Amino acid sequence: MTRLQLIAIRLALLALVLGAWEVLPRNGLIDPLLLPPLGDVLKTLVELLGRPQVHEAIAVTAAEVIVAFIIAVPLGAAIGVAIAESDYLGQIFKPLLFYVFSVPKSIFLPMFILIMGIGFQQKVAYAAFSTLFVVIMSATAAVESVKADHVLVARSYGATRMQILTRVYVPSMMPILLETLRISMIFNFTGVMIAEMYASRTGIGHLISNWGENFQLPQLFAGVILLAAVAITFNETVRTLEHRVSAWRT
Repeated sequence: MTRLQLIAIRLALLALVLGAWEVLPRNGLIDPLLLPPLGDVLKTLVELLGRPQVHEAIAVTAAEVIVAFIIAVPLGAAIGVAIAESDYLGQIFKPLLFYVFSVPKSIFLPMFILIMGIGFQQKVAYAAFSTLFVVIMSATAAVESVKADHVLVARSYGATRMQILTRVYVPSMMPILLETLRISMIFNFTGVMIAEMYASRTGIGHLISNWGENFQLPQLFAGVILLAAVAITFNETVRTLEHRVSAWRT
């Protein structure tokens, strides 16, 4: 099956789902109070995007996501590389990382709220905490994926540590690193949304939580569509970069 055929099938399935979303509630086959027709949801989305309150909420959420991402990714990558490069650190911390990673991070949110309140710093800290462990583990796997023969050959030819890093490690690790960015953004975005919906006065997650609690389903579904569009756009952009650099791993 060619790539164009796969895209056509996916678009057809998407059109089928969206068509059913519009037709079934519109004709009373599904209660429109529980599932508003797609047309009404999209109309509500356009209306919401014109509200200053929504603009402010989107700006707050975007700032939280970006700051948490900037904190978690470099820190997690540095820790992961250090653990992968040192057998001593690896033997100590790898089992601990697996144990902590298996624990749902949402159970730690009340602790962040008690310590930091419900402001900007609490949501950033919780999102960075939720993202940190997946970055550490992915960075460790990325370093370990580099073939030892390539490093040995580079050292045999007198390559410096920096040259080995930039010309051996980075090209070999790049596909995994891009995948790490994609996955870590999912964890990061989820962490911010959980923090905003659980205890917050600002952010798009806070608005979505309020719409759900007040049974404002058109607004709720409109907010979900908005978040889904942003997440899918980022995910597909990074996936395209992953595909382009996958040939670097030889």
